[in-house]
Amino acid sequence: MNKKIIAIDQGTTSSRAVLFDHEGVLIDHEQREFKQFFPNDGWVEHDPEEIWSSVFFVTDTLIKRHNLKSSDIASIGITNQRETTLVWNKKTGKAIYPAIVWQDRRTSEFCNVLRNPELEKMVQDKTGLLIDPYFSASKLAWILDNVEGARESAERGDLLFGTVDSFLVWKLTGGLEHKTDASNASRTMLFNIKENIWDSELLDLFKIPKSMLPEVCDNVHYYGTTDSFGGSIGIGGMAGDQQAALIGQGCFNKGDIKSTYGTGCFVILNTGKDFLKSKNRLLSTIAYRINGEITYGMEGSIFVAGSAIQWLRDGLKFFKSANETEALVEQANLDSRVIVVPALTGLGAPHWDPEARGAIFGLTRDSGVADITRATLESIIYQTKDLLEAMRQDGAEIKKLKIDGGMVVNSWFNQELANVLNIKTYRPKVIETTAVGAAYLAGISAGIYPDLKSVAKVWKSDKEFIPSTTNKKKADQKYLSWQEAVKKTLT
Repeated sequence: MNKKIIAIDQGTTSSRAVLFDHEGVLIDHEQREFKQFFPNDGWVEHDPEEIWSSVFFVTDTLIKRHNLKSSDIASIGITNQRETTLVWNKKTGKAIYPAIVWQDRRTSEFCNVLRNPELEKMVQDKTGLLIDPYFSASKLAWILDNVEGARESAERGDLLFGTVDSFLVWKLTGGLEHKTDASNASRTMLFNIKENIWDSELLDLFKIPKSMLPEVCDNVHYYGTTDSFGGSIGIGGMAGDQQAALIGQGCFNKGDIKSTYGTGCFVILNTGKDFLKSKNRLLSTIAYRINGEITYGMEGSIFVAGSAIQWLRDGLKFFKSANETEALVEQANLDSRVIVVPALTGLGAPHWDPEARGAIFGLTRDSGVADITRATLESIIYQTKDLLEAMRQDGAEIKKLKIDGGMVVNSWFNQELANVLNIKTYRPKVIETTAVGAAYLAGISAGIYPDLKSVAKVWKSDKEFIPSTTNKKKADQKYLSWQEAVKKTLT
């Protein structure tokens, strides 16, 4: 079999199409960034049509560059930024409001009103989530309540809701399919992950008409056919980006754990068939659903990781490329006491404070670009440690960590991560494992791979980072300083 697989990886700041051969080897990719909109403090939006045009461009460009016919492509897999919320008119296909991005905090006050012990318990018991603006439900409610005529149109059945995956399937199939997968559905705060259904009590709580919701499918599923690229190509697999990364890292056994460093940082622990309710404000989620069987995960979500480096690059003009950070941190003063808390859009797990804002502590006349850059990278490491410590308190036994995402090209970051966490850390040969995971799902659908066990054998480590005890005392002290700094930013 010589057929190829295309993974569409629609992320927070860019869209990518990645071409794989039938053995899972990455052949080529195309990427296009798109504009971020920040209309108010804590608000983050995307243009839905720009999301779609960027996805079409990268996929079409990749297909044409390799002179591929539709018959050369076994299947398309999709992975996407999760929780980002879109509402569109099913007759025109046009969104009625910009996409409200997962980072957006505009519904903080609304969520605060909902937060009482009884409701919080009900939501966590059904969804594994905490009441927070991060998830789709409050964003969807905001659109219905703030866009003129939206609620009336929704009640008439004219409007559809979806996370980015659903919107792309709708566009790719010419409006014939309105579907999502179980992993994305589990992030909406409207889906009961125990009973595997859209939950009527949650729909009533957020006043969401059920007619707006997509059909929830397995991660390996025939999502329809697209004729967008000159011929018919089946869409065979789909997963939210973090669950796709878990799949791409081959974390199919209970206790396997991965951490992805992209726009945010997301740690997911495979908990098998067990729905574990965290006592430390972590999330329970659907890791994947295949053949109707759910594998659960426990997740810690950090809102700002790579986006903090992007802020240093674009906002503060510290450097021209993120690739410069590895050399830059080597110039930092080892005795610097600078601490950065990158709460640019609030703090995620385990704090869950949407009103927290970023801060820099410990500046002196000697502090410079290198010190602040290093402290920013350290802050992402410290946030990871916060998450792993919370998981351990919930009973997880963590012996090794698989890492991926754009930030892990920085070997200094990876080694410091291993040092601070004090566990072996593995970087895969292909670091963009979200696309790999989507390709695996599409490949299983197309019959290229028989099952998950077969794709686990494809995973290969590029480098292992073994923790060092050098400067451990100083590192431990700085982590304590980090914890104190976080307390000062919490509202």
